[in-house]
Amino acid sequence: MAMRPPPFDPELAAELDAMGDQLHTTITPDMIPAGRQMNSGPFALPTNEELAAGGLFEVEEQMAQGPPGAPEVALLICRPTTVTGPRPVVYYIHGGGMVVGSHRLGMPLDWAEELGLVVVSVEYRLAPENPHPAPVEDCYAGLLWTAEHAKEIGGDPDRIILAGGSAGGGLTAAVALLARDRKGPRAIGQVLMCPMLDDRNDTPSAHQMAGLGVWDRTSNETGWGALLGEARGTADVSPYAAPARADDLSGLPPAFIDVGSAETFRDEDVAYASRIWQAGGSAELHVWPGGFHGFDAMVPQAALSQAARAIRLRWLRRLLDE
Repeated sequence: MAMRPPPFDPELAAELDAMGDQLHTTITPDMIPAGRQMNSGPFALPTNEELAAGGLFEVEEQMAQGPPGAPEVALLICRPTTVTGPRPVVYYIHGGGMVVGSHRLGMPLDWAEELGLVVVSVEYRLAPENPHPAPVEDCYAGLLWTAEHAKEIGGDPDRIILAGGSAGGGLTAAVALLARDRKGPRAIGQVLMCPMLDDRNDTPSAHQMAGLGVWDRTSNETGWGALLGEARGTADVSPYAAPARADDLSGLPPAFIDVGSAETFRDEDVAYASRIWQAGGSAELHVWPGGFHGFDAMVPQAALSQAARAIRLRWLRRLLDE
C-alpha cells in the first residue's frame, strides 16, 4: 500500500500550484540539458551588477588551483562595503541535484548583509560529464584557496563557515568530512539546508513524496545516477560522495540542518543530525511542517519561509558570538 504523504503548508501549496509548468516534480536524465538553460524566477542567475546591490557589496571573481590534473576552479566573492576589518567567511556551495546550477545561484547575501560576512561561492564541475569525485574535489580545492587567501579578500581564515543547499548541502557535508580527514581548513560551522546526503534513495520520505512536490524520488535517482553511475546504491559508494555513508561523524564542525516535512530528503537529514549527536557532536535540527524541497528559496515571502530564514540567521549570529 502506498504511504500517505504529509500535507504541504497551505500557503506553500498555493504557490506550488501557481508555479505550474515552471517547476517539474520529476526530473529524468533527458531533462538535464533544458534544466541548465533555466534562468528565471528562483533559478535566475544574477549579474555582478545585481550582486553588488547598488554598492552594498564589492564583487570579485577569482580562479583557484583545481584538484591534481583538473581545471582551475572559479570562485565568486561578495564582500560587504559597510564593514571593515577581517570578517567571517561563508564558503557557499550551490544546489542543483549535482547536474545543474552555478556559483551565482542562491548566494546567501542576506546573511552577508545582516552579519557583515564575506561570501565565497564555488563553481564545481557537474555530473554526469564529471562524476564523483570531481564535484567534491573542486569544492575542497576552492576551500583551500579561500582559507589561504581569506585575508586578501577581507576575511578571517579562522572563522570560515561552510554552507550549501540541496546537492550543495550534501557537498558541504562531504567537504566537512574531507577537511576533517585530510586535516585541512577547520570550519567553525556548517549550514546544511535540505541536504542531499544518501544515494540509496529508499527512506520512507522518499517513497511518500514520489511524484509530489519538488525533486521527487525519480529526480533523486537521476541526480545520484549522474554522479555515481552503476555504483549508486551499492556498497562501493564513498562517504565523500554520499555523506550518509560515513561510518564516523565525530569531530565535525557544529551543524545547522533544516528540511521540510513534505520532501524527499526529510528522513535522511533527520538521521544525519541524529548520528552527529550519537557521535558526540553538535547539531541543531529543524523540520519545517509542510515545507517542500527548497521552499524558502522559491517562496521567500511565505510565513514558513520567513521563519526558516530567521532561525538560520539566529543560529549564525549565535555561532559567531561564541
